[in-house]
Amino acid sequence: MTARLADIAAQAGVSEATVSRVLNGKPGVSATTRQSVLAALDVLGYERPVRLRQRSAGLVGLITPELENPIFPAFAQVIGQALTRQGYTPVLATQTPGGSTEDELTEMLVDRGVAGIIFVSGLHADTSADMQRYEQLRGQGVPFVLINGFSDKVQAPFVSPDDRAAIRLAVTHLAALGHERIGLALGPKRFVPVQRKIEGFLDSMGEQLGLDRAAAQELVQHSLYTLEGGQAAAAALITRGCTAVVCASDMMALGAIRAARQQGLDVPRDVSVVGFDDSPLIAFTDPPLTTIRQPVTAMGQAAVRALLEEVGGTPAPHSEFVFHPELVVRGSTASAPKTARVPGPAVSSDTDESRT
Repeated sequence: MTARLADIAAQAGVSEATVSRVLNGKPGVSATTRQSVLAALDVLGYERPVRLRQRSAGLVGLITPELENPIFPAFAQVIGQALTRQGYTPVLATQTPGGSTEDELTEMLVDRGVAGIIFVSGLHADTSADMQRYEQLRGQGVPFVLINGFSDKVQAPFVSPDDRAAIRLAVTHLAALGHERIGLALGPKRFVPVQRKIEGFLDSMGEQLGLDRAAAQELVQHSLYTLEGGQAAAAALITRGCTAVVCASDMMALGAIRAARQQGLDVPRDVSVVGFDDSPLIAFTDPPLTTIRQPVTAMGQAAVRALLEEVGGTPAPHSEFVFHPELVVRGSTASAPKTARVPGPAVSSDTDESRT
């Protein structure tokens, strides 16, 4: 092994330690140096380790956390179409409760020789996750791009919506309608998009309504990114006197509408609700949902362009591409009620579900 390392190092013009790092898939080696070591292996007639063999030029992995939330199939469709136009075949890998983890899906895609991977709302967005997994992936020579959730610990292109600006748009819209008690319903605090949305909320509540950050913080409710999560968060915020609720996803917003109706309140006469994403079909709910449109098409196409630049040997900037969202006003927001209504008795959940 020592003689082999020395031969490869001499042929590639690098140190034996560098050759060892490349052969073992360790990070800290430039793409050019890695390619020199691989070329030396080929010239000397050594067989490449499995992890370093030529990747399929036709396959690109796409990992999403789930498909129940319509925003993820929307991203998959845009990214898949963009890859197909460039002659690549997308390989969709989706996590499921009790099923494969992101790491297991990544390993599966790498074993199949994908040319690169796009992660949508993955562990990179979780501030409590170990980011070393992405450095290990880079050490294996696999290009990747990350959508939603920036981390300065990961050297890769990121694509994100402007979460702070998104919430400012929602708060400004509701304040203009006369709402003074505006609540924010979102997911667990450890996620980067959640933290950014909170920052935008606290800033805009101060700018629009003169509310100090401590008072505005009392109107923030964490839950899960599900219909049930939105329902629980909105119920708590309505109890605190909120006449409007901004939700971090359209699914949560549908839950907020259900929560209002279960308390005998009308949307939007008594409570206004704003979603986030502008998911497919969300314009056809009852009432049609006012929401912040995440620029899925532009973000998905940018992610594909950045990845294919990396695959082609021209690394994209290791920074964050931020896309501005858009407020889409529909029927779930209206002027603030003259007097806040006291929540009434719950109605049957079957009725609520049929109306959302």
